[in-house]
Amino acid sequence: MGVLFPHLFSPLQIGRVTVRNRILSSGHDTVLVRDGSVTEDLVAYHEARAAGGTGLIVLQVSGVHESARYTTHVLMATDDDCVPAYARLARAVHRHGAKVFGQLFHPGREILESRDGSAPVAWAPSATPNERFHVMPRAMTDAEIHEVLDGYGQAARRLHEAGLDGAEVVASHGYLPAQFLNPKVNVRTDGWGGDGQGRLRFLREALRSVRRQAGPDFVVGLRISGDEFSHDGLHTGLVLETVAELDAEGLLDYVSVCAGSSASLSGAEHIAPPMFRPAGYTAPLAAQVRAVVGVPVMVAGRINQPQEAEQIIAGGQADACAMTRALICDPELPVKAEQDRTEEIRACIGCNQACIGHFQQGHPISCIQHPETGRERRFGTLPPLTRRKKVLVVGGGPAGLKAAAVAAARGHEVELHEADRRVGGQVLLAQLLPGRAEFGGAITNLEGEARRAGVRVVVGSRVDAQTVTAAAPDAVILATGARPRRPELELMDDPVVLDAWAVIRGSEVPRGRIVVADWRGDWIGLGVALHLAARGRKVTLCVTGFAAGEHLQQYVRAAMLAQAARARIDIVPNARIHGADSDTVYLQHTLTEEPVLVDGVAAVVLAQGHEPVVDLEPVATGLPADRVFAVGDCVSPRTVEEAVLEGLTVAAEL
Repeated sequence: MGVLFPHLFSPLQIGRVTVRNRILSSGHDTVLVRDGSVTEDLVAYHEARAAGGTGLIVLQVSGVHESARYTTHVLMATDDDCVPAYARLARAVHRHGAKVFGQLFHPGREILESRDGSAPVAWAPSATPNERFHVMPRAMTDAEIHEVLDGYGQAARRLHEAGLDGAEVVASHGYLPAQFLNPKVNVRTDGWGGDGQGRLRFLREALRSVRRQAGPDFVVGLRISGDEFSHDGLHTGLVLETVAELDAEGLLDYVSVCAGSSASLSGAEHIAPPMFRPAGYTAPLAAQVRAVVGVPVMVAGRINQPQEAEQIIAGGQADACAMTRALICDPELPVKAEQDRTEEIRACIGCNQACIGHFQQGHPISCIQHPETGRERRFGTLPPLTRRKKVLVVGGGPAGLKAAAVAAARGHEVELHEADRRVGGQVLLAQLLPGRAEFGGAITNLEGEARRAGVRVVVGSRVDAQTVTAAAPDAVILATGARPRRPELELMDDPVVLDAWAVIRGSEVPRGRIVVADWRGDWIGLGVALHLAARGRKVTLCVTGFAAGEHLQQYVRAAMLAQAARARIDIVPNARIHGADSDTVYLQHTLTEEPVLVDGVAAVVLAQGHEPVVDLEPVATGLPADRVFAVGDCVSPRTVEEAVLEGLTVAAEL
């Protein structure tokens, strides 16, 4: 077992704790917290990953002081009443052989929201503003600094009493300890600033407080960005000096290395790097840290496959790998890899939509490919069959594939028909856009699950009434998807008007300026604009919203907008398309209704959303209502996330 990945599945000693393998789930917010406390949903979420073979689970941040409430759903460890709930979580993880650490946290100026809508007072070393959230903090007094430092130790003591194996002080991503370290943020002239030793003092004292109050058996680590990749962030040289000095003082049992900063848009992208970043790109940062410390080093940053983690560890760049989003996507990744069942692993595609994207919208964590994530108590164990049914699934996009896979896994006889030569639906288009090839992995994974579950997949088969009659199914699941929507436009002099799907598929596009008219503000309009720019066209992207990519997860949006800026794509906000002639596109400003004209245009590309394909509804109405189900875009055009979730929900109830 594990012969493919001998380094990944060797034990690791961290302080006085032995971890069974080198795979860890690093700290990440789940929005499965209520009133600052551990919930049964959070316990079930982490227990699923422990049961799947993860060696170490690091919980999301635990606030060490009341001023650390950076969201309304942050875990808090500021009162002894928190201990029993943490203990339930620790027991759940331990009974599957995994270890569990906490995170000790204060955001400083990185405040995202408040409890009642009024802006809280943010604490920081100095009154240096945050660029991303536009927070102006207040410089902490000496008494407040000591109060927070004691909070680190008190929180660690509570986690130890609850049975956790260790905790890490979070100095990553520009949070409070990093703010004290940073000479561009910490401009104090007292004993907490002034020079390198003064700026290091807060982090040093936080670690000492933890060690003093938690005791010698408790593992104490440090999470830090190897580089904050921000105009005013910590650079690698200062980080290396910091970790080397703290390790030499015996304050660290391990270092967990990541990248980026919450304080700027460019730095924040690295918190959960989208698919535009290469796999394991942060490993060189971890290697530099590992060269200056004598304790184990962990690394996080787009490590989605066991072979990537094995290579990093075997190459000496790190001692363990955080595969957090990979475990969100497939909680059983470790056991599958250890049993050499790599073809069954559901690989994360770095879309960020339902993991970090949900967090930033205040919704519980999930995954567009695996909506069971975050819903373990509802879908973790599906109900047994009372009667085996014959199920006909019409449409092989994400919704149809998920419905078929789940229904077959439960024991139903399932046949799926897809009109095109390949299953996949719109995902086959999405993967053709610049930097989005990995998105196609969603269909590779879903199709694999369906076929392994025993689904009979028939491609090139357009279902009609005769097909349904011949199949004589007990249940029909309609997953017929959507088609491009073309609104009524005033067209004169025969302008060239194409839809986005045609352009992605390779239709000829004239030379010259191309206007992309984007109604939705998602990956299609911005992606097609980048696609056309890469083909040498001058592009103007006109969007109905305030900004391009408005409905994309913010790190994905930031990466794509950076590419658009480099490609010199012109973006016109608040503009709806009205019409076109041979060389001019006519738009209306969405706020003033005044005309907006773009001249010298060779073609218009429409990204105007979709309309549901309901061609089979007349067929379906001939069957009893309790035997026909519709899922995905044929119900209402949305995203892969809703399609897969609906496929799961319907199939779980058959």
